[in-house]
Amino acid sequence: MSQSSFTLTRRSFSIFGAGAIALGLTACGGGTRPGGAGSGTTAWTLTGGAEAMFRATFDEWNEKHSDSKIKVEYFSNDSYKEKIRTAIGSGNQPTLVYSWGNGGTLRDYVKNNKVIDLTGKVDEAASRALPSVLDAGKIDDKIYALPNNNSQPSMLYLNKKLFNEHGVIAPRTWNDLLAAVDAFKGAGVTPIAVAGSSQWPYLMWIQYLTDRIGGPEVFQRVLDGEADAWSDPAIKEALEKIQELVKAGGFGTGYGSVVSDASADVALVYTDKAAMILQGSWIYSDFLNAAADWMAEGNLDVVAFPEVPGGKGDLSNVTGNPANFWSVSADATEEDQETAIKFLNEMNLGETAIKALIEAGTVPAAANIEESLSASERSDYLEFAYGLVRDAAHFQMSWDQALDAGPAQALLQNLSQIFLLDITPDDFIKNMNGTL
Repeated sequence: MSQSSFTLTRRSFSIFGAGAIALGLTACGGGTRPGGAGSGTTAWTLTGGAEAMFRATFDEWNEKHSDSKIKVEYFSNDSYKEKIRTAIGSGNQPTLVYSWGNGGTLRDYVKNNKVIDLTGKVDEAASRALPSVLDAGKIDDKIYALPNNNSQPSMLYLNKKLFNEHGVIAPRTWNDLLAAVDAFKGAGVTPIAVAGSSQWPYLMWIQYLTDRIGGPEVFQRVLDGEADAWSDPAIKEALEKIQELVKAGGFGTGYGSVVSDASADVALVYTDKAAMILQGSWIYSDFLNAAADWMAEGNLDVVAFPEVPGGKGDLSNVTGNPANFWSVSADATEEDQETAIKFLNEMNLGETAIKALIEAGTVPAAANIEESLSASERSDYLEFAYGLVRDAAHFQMSWDQALDAGPAQALLQNLSQIFLLDITPDDFIKNMNGTL
């Protein structure tokens, strides 16, 4: 895969808490809530991120369909999560339900008959989506959710300025990465920035290493609830390599107190204090907004996660957040469901949406958009990130979103202890097997 010089939105993909999706909140009041079931065709989505795209597509739909308008409400990330939990539990969710794909949350929706099977009903919309992303909306090979915005793969960002100054090559293999760590440590530069205080940035390391070593089947066995699934040798080797990297000084010192919400991890890179960061495409906007001059000098580069010699995983596999998704409420009226399905087939990841997403510097989760990307002023970056997703043999969702709430929290806590060298890989495996 070619290395591109280039000089997306912050990770709004967060855990809903699948096991706590208000299915025990059905006693939280009857009646119809504003914007919920019984209020006509409705949709709830988030402010920030892809908000401009959603406004453009819904506005266009409503202008063209005055007899079947969709009422849209926008919420901050945390407000939405709280509101949708309660709404789902009481049967007052909007017609179009915004979610994060086939993690614990969507599985919970399907299990409890809260969203409908869209297979065969959204063929037009499905044909516009990238296959690797479309798969993230399926449960048992049936479509329950359609990708609705930008894909956010995780990549290794490089401070090209520091790599050139110290004569370090971009890492293509795990040994290359260790050599780069040794070189930067010797030069007094933090090799890799990571926001350890936020815990979730650690996930990208265990996910990529596990996949590179053992392939996506390893974590699938965890999702399937197989006994002792966390005992897979690929997971143990991944944990050992993480601690090898920590002991080699890969993350410098004080990484456990760095907070991602303040973009402190990204700042370490554009202030030339750190040489690398493994993060999702959502941080690209941070570089653009906070370090415009540094970016204009061509100081940022990106590569795919390195190969682990002897590993079984396909090097095209990626991790991150495939996209956000639309499902259709099972509690909506048949008329409102039909309107929502027509909207998806006509507007979802259509021309208006793609244009707005590219203008925002994000990567639409849509197929056959190479020509549109090449016309962008940020074409090098967008084409690279898009290529990762388009060519991926498998796109693995962030583990904290794929798992139910309890195991996800246990994973974050135990992984943090691995990075801080407070527990061993065997301790991690024992603790996580206890969550299955």
